[in-house]
Amino acid sequence: MSVGEVVVVLLGAALIVGELWFFLGPRARTAAARPTNGGVQEVQVLVKGGYDPDTIFVEAGRPVRLLFYRDETAACSERVVFPDLGIDRELPSFATTKIEFTPGNARDYPFSCGHGVMQGRVVAQVGGERARANLGRGHSTHG
Repeated sequence: MSVGEVVVVLLGAALIVGELWFFLGPRARTAAARPTNGGVQEVQVLVKGGYDPDTIFVEAGRPVRLLFYRDETAACSERVVFPDLGIDRELPSFATTKIEFTPGNARDYPFSCGHGVMQGRVVAQVGGERARANLGRGHSTHG
């Protein structure tokens, strides 16, 4: 095999790996909160080896209700902590736990498991329609 043929084979293999990663690789797990009849923004979060979704877009200044369903018994996921909001709650296995708060400012509100291994964030944005149109791009401080 000549050097040119080796380069072509390696380039082809690299393109195949890149294509597989693009189509089958990890995806960002995001969700925009849906308003309920009472005006509360609500999102269901599955807790199983991580948070799904792990990025939640909401409108600042409106009440938020996160419904954490813990579908495992791993010790790491026993608690959810929102350090900036002073929330530290137990998540019982195979049950839904309701976390409610109102984000006052347009910014990120991080959350994690009790050990800090599993992480997520609530991104509070100004304006409902604008926030949904901006889904996946964060707010002004994230560009």
